Amino acid sequence: MDYFAYFGTFTNETSRGIYISRLDAASGKLSAPELAAAIPSPNFLAVSPNGRILYAVTRGDASSGGVDVFALDGRTGKLSLLDQNSSGGLGPCHVSVDATGRTVLVANYGSGSVKSFRADAEGLLADGTFVQHVGRSVNEKRQNGPHAHCFTPSPTGRFALACDLGLDQVLVYQVNPTNATLAASAPAFASVPPGSGPRHLVFSPDGRTTYVVNEMACTVTVFAWDEKTGKLDLQQTVSILPAGVEVTPSLTAAEIVIRPDGRFVYVTVRGHDSVSVLAVDPKSGQLTLAENVPCGGRVPRGMDLDPTGRWLLVANQKSENVTVFAVAATTGRLTGTGQSLAIGSPVDVEFTPVR
Repeated sequence: MDYFAYFGTFTNETSRGIYISRLDAASGKLSAPELAAAIPSPNFLAVSPNGRILYAVTRGDASSGGVDVFALDGRTGKLSLLDQNSSGGLGPCHVSVDATGRTVLVANYGSGSVKSFRADAEGLLADGTFVQHVGRSVNEKRQNGPHAHCFTPSPTGRFALACDLGLDQVLVYQVNPTNATLAASAPAFASVPPGSGPRHLVFSPDGRTTYVVNEMACTVTVFAWDEKTGKLDLQQTVSILPAGVEVTPSLTAAEIVIRPDGRFVYVTVRGHDSVSVLAVDPKSGQLTLAENVPCGGRVPRGMDLDPTGRWLLVANQKSENVTVFAVAATTGRLTGTGQSLAIGSPVDVEFTPVR
């Protein structure tokens, strides 16, 4: 089966918006990238469950942030702009869609806020709830205020979880499925170790474990997740750096993804310019660092596994290329394929099947 790979970027001299390539899942070969939509800095993308809509958060001037809605042609991969909306804050950096396709969630890093939207049958958005985070944490330089970095639905969509780097918290909201409005859950948040800087999270396929990548500490914090109560219970925090490598401000973790079978977790490390592979204990869900490999570029930011779990695409922001790795079925380890796509300032990767 073939998949479309969409690449979000920061606009610069060589990048004009969202790019698309086609992946042959049998061979791992990617077609040459093409411009799919010319928009300013579409830095994070999300595809609706039915594969018909693509959402992109965009950064305009210093006083605005947007959520653009595109119709996605499942046969050609072509994107057609349907609508543009305000993200409600500054520096939007993350967008996600729940399993029904009816709730869309956005995080604004610059202003430290989150916003929900109700999507209609055509993917068009109506405002749900805006929430401004407040507070700070221990790092005066980077945590003197809130910085929401992702906003993600729980497996059933009953809850939404927001990683806030500035607060060292994962905030939990209840979601009303009728209108996508939000209410604080109880407990309202779980904390990571002070100074960690939670950035992104993923759930295990069985929905029982949540993995939070901490940007500043270069760690992953493992939480047990209760979908009935919306409670996070801290189980473990583990380094993603190889032995002998110390955490410094120049090393920052970025993206986290989990293989479809739940056996391995992958994390990008900027500054160290690598990808860490962590093995998942099948009973406890806890992690052990299995290997760390060079990413094939500079400043790896976003990445994604194709739906088969056989190929990992890494977006290297500063070297302006996307590299492709083969994923070993048994060990989860990575082998570079030698493929490198030239894309200006790539920062996110999203897949959807060719239909």
